[in-house]
Amino acid sequence: MRDDVFSLLANLLREKSGLALPRDKEYLLESRLGPVAKKHGCATIDDLCQAMRTAKKQAIEHDVIEAMTTNESFFFRDAAVFQVFRTTLLPALVTARAASKRLRIWFAACSSGQEPYSVAMILEEEKAKLAGWTIDMVGTDISTEMVQRSRDGLYTHFEAQRGLPIQMLAKYFTKEEQGWRVKQPLRDKIKFQNFNLLDSFGALGTFDLIFCRNVLIYFALPTKRDILERMARQLSGDGALFLGGAETVIGVTEKFSPHPGHAGIFMPGQAAPLGRAVGQ
Repeated sequence: MRDDVFSLLANLLREKSGLALPRDKEYLLESRLGPVAKKHGCATIDDLCQAMRTAKKQAIEHDVIEAMTTNESFFFRDAAVFQVFRTTLLPALVTARAASKRLRIWFAACSSGQEPYSVAMILEEEKAKLAGWTIDMVGTDISTEMVQRSRDGLYTHFEAQRGLPIQMLAKYFTKEEQGWRVKQPLRDKIKFQNFNLLDSFGALGTFDLIFCRNVLIYFALPTKRDILERMARQLSGDGALFLGGAETVIGVTEKFSPHPGHAGIFMPGQAAPLGRAVGQ
């Protein structure tokens, strides 16, 4: 791939989505943009870039971003995280929010929806403790295709069985010819919408929990810092941020501190972690 073509695409992705694509990831452009080129009647990716200078620019840019920002997801990915959510953070939030009986959870860059549905299933399993509560769950992603997939809640046999306990598959999914679909009552519990993490978070409101797992690893450090610090402003003072198990805020921002003993979970500032008193 010519240097000017790589630079054009890398700059587009960085400016429009925050994705930082180093030169050694050129193979991702070649593998993912081939179908995009074909869709727009272009023989090569070079031709696709040329076409971006025409009236088709906006449509092509949209498809390039869709192709390059679609990431893998599966149910209950890193099972220990969901165990901590169920046994530690959720009970602490139930106690802390006893007066308002309301929780708000944001799944940022939720891809095809497996993570939000994983949490929704846990909440359904714990519904006896949440009688009378209002729980707002918002799943966002830059990809129009992924948002629609999340809303549809239809997964292939491989996707449905990957990480999903068989008893939950039977309880919360319906078998269809194309695979397994999340039952309507569970789908109704989550609002999925398009959203770019480079945009202002203000309209989303504040949240008790934010899941943004295995996403920021693809962003350059300044973009990562900006997103984390803006998330800190949207998170309640005793809330929690979930990142990927290999991700950290150390060296990125001081707006969060690690939750003791739980990799990938962070508290705003120096707040006492949910489920654990200061000095414990």
